Amino acid sequence: MKRLLHIADAIDRFQDRLGRVLYWLTLAMIVIGAYNAVVRYLDKFTGMSLSSNFYLELQWYLFAILFLLGAAYALKHDAHVRVDIFYTRLSDKGKAWINLLGTVLFLFPFCILMLWVSWPAVMNSWEVLEMSPDPGGLPRYPIKAVVPLAFLLFMIQGLPLFIRSIAILRGVEGVRANPESSHGGA
Repeated sequence: MKRLLHIADAIDRFQDRLGRVLYWLTLAMIVIGAYNAVVRYLDKFTGMSLSSNFYLELQWYLFAILFLLGAAYALKHDAHVRVDIFYTRLSDKGKAWINLLGTVLFLFPFCILMLWVSWPAVMNSWEVLEMSPDPGGLPRYPIKAVVPLAFLLFMIQGLPLFIRSIAILRGVEGVRANPESSHGGA
């Protein structure tokens, strides 16, 4: 069990590093969005065209990357939405059961399904080197590849939750499902 907990910790460290990259991508998305808004307004007065589809699509792509890759980071920090109103009142073992069953019955199958469904569209996009139909737009194939990557990372981030849930159910001391949870987590 100790070795599995070390693997869980390594996955969590990777997600934290990815999260730091996502913070910077958020800043880039905001700067690009602000630039686009300002230059579109200035275009009317200067007669110059400083805005382009490139910047619009780049902002959309960054948002897509943040949303897709941020899901695993949110799971790591227990920042995803919980609908279960009883979860916070449960004991650690009760929370571990919900996390374990939710991971095995919902998270893993959903991620596998999304990988299976998205893969053909991604491969087709790469085969034809799909481009934006808009003038000055970006290639579509790289951003489409983020979809299966996101679900793979999401599924991998489910492993620490699964491992720690088992550790809690086995009575391993000092284990929490989400060690750095901002919500008091499991």
